[in-house]
Amino acid sequence: MTADAPDTLAVARGHLARWAWDEAFDAARSAGVAPGRAEADRLDMVAEAAWWLGRLDECIDAREQAYARYEAVGDRLRAGQCAVWLWEHHQMKARPAIAGAWLRRARHALEADTESIEFGNLVLREAELAHGSGDLDGATTLARDALRLGQELPSADLEAEALQTIGRVLIDAGRAADGLAHLDEAMLSAVEGRLGPYTTGKVYCSLISACEELGDLRRAAEWTDATLRWSSENHPLAMWPGICRVHHAALLQLRGDWGAAEREARQACVELDGFHVPNVAAGYIEIGEIRRRLGDLHGAEEAFARAEELCGQQSAGLALVRLAQRRVDEATAIITRMLAEHTSNQLARGKLLPARVQIAIAARDLDTATAAASELERIATDNESPVLSAAALSSRGRLQLAQGDTSAACATLRQAVQRWQQLEVPYEVATARLLLGQACRDGGDEDGATRSLASAAAIFDRLGASLDAGHIRDLTSPSSLPAGLTAREAEVLSLVASGQTNKEIAATLHRSERTVARHLSNIFTKVGVTSRTAAAGFAYENGLAQPSPAAE
Repeated sequence: MTADAPDTLAVARGHLARWAWDEAFDAARSAGVAPGRAEADRLDMVAEAAWWLGRLDECIDAREQAYARYEAVGDRLRAGQCAVWLWEHHQMKARPAIAGAWLRRARHALEADTESIEFGNLVLREAELAHGSGDLDGATTLARDALRLGQELPSADLEAEALQTIGRVLIDAGRAADGLAHLDEAMLSAVEGRLGPYTTGKVYCSLISACEELGDLRRAAEWTDATLRWSSENHPLAMWPGICRVHHAALLQLRGDWGAAEREARQACVELDGFHVPNVAAGYIEIGEIRRRLGDLHGAEEAFARAEELCGQQSAGLALVRLAQRRVDEATAIITRMLAEHTSNQLARGKLLPARVQIAIAARDLDTATAAASELERIATDNESPVLSAAALSSRGRLQLAQGDTSAACATLRQAVQRWQQLEVPYEVATARLLLGQACRDGGDEDGATRSLASAAAIFDRLGASLDAGHIRDLTSPSSLPAGLTAREAEVLSLVASGQTNKEIAATLHRSERTVARHLSNIFTKVGVTSRTAAAGFAYENGLAQPSPAAE
């Protein structure tokens, strides 16, 4: 070791304190091998800087060496903390077995020092594992133990991490307002500058992820603005760039800024490549969702396939791609499998159920669609989620339309449009307007249908959603039928000509008698007649119905 190595290590510590990761990494590497405890410290600094630079393999190598050095000199607290970090690192590399072994080592190292920050960090990771396994009570107990420890020591970082863990558990337990309040409290410490970079990033990403799941876009925007102001004034590298980009891309996608969303997601995949496998997969899923909505089904397939390669799981977006390709059985298999993998996580199921309803309707399985719509409504109510509540209305309206209850469908879908508009989520607004237009048309309200479909088409065109815009053009293209009749009106007219009453036509078409009467009124106006007999004559003359043999 060179004579100035201690000074070099001090310089490296200074760079770490200023969050100057490149300089810290270079200084710690250039210090050379130090004796005893100093070498463990040097290796730990190399690992810390490497982590922030996205050089995870180098980070793991240095951290494992630091662990061994700390253990050799009898520093069980630092050895235990290294083991906790190594659990994090191997989780990011999607190595759960190795990660679990390191967490057990951390427990062995720290169980004699239960009133330490390091032990609190261990307990929080055990809380995360309990949360992930569905043991919400166990996760809450562990996280509250860590919160008490953070408050008593005191440690602002430990306290904030515990608050965010409790918040996420409460959200999954159906106590969204209480959970978000805990996350707000943790986030306040971050923007006050009381937390270290790791905790700042973790709390921010956790809050934004929760807002994304619950559809609380205003809260997400509020905290993002506050964090960006603090970051620009204090530490430009304060936030976890790649991981945060994934969540930012999801929010941009919901807002309809698809170009910016895809750029953010692609940049996240580059920054996290080889560093955080689950979030790289999440980035590709966002890209797939954007491509699907743009109508680029091939590009969406490629992105979803890349995500599946990384995380081993398919996505609801792929099921909707298969539906758009008219491969309904494959779409059904994918969404069924995904729901089976999420039996206990209500919010995860809530995000899947709208696709379940849509696919089941396409498969003409209205019983399954009804059960899925009802479950979605329960989850939306239990979790006080604005997005899931709007999605539940859209799904219920879609189902009512498929069941032929056009009056109820129109009322429900108008509510859905209003909810999506309040959330400022344009694609979903347009989709709900498209469904409302179809419901109005089936209910005989051609003026209402025209207005709703035109509004949906304008939004889809602005977003670049080519398949959806094309679908509306197909629905609104000039009819080849006489007198401007719609396909549904022609169907009603043919049944009138066959001698069916309004009640019989309603039963045949699974529509209400009121809807049939409205269709008939529109038909009389368009073809210029005032009686059923004259309407039947028009149908015969224009090939919309064939006279019965007796009539001939």
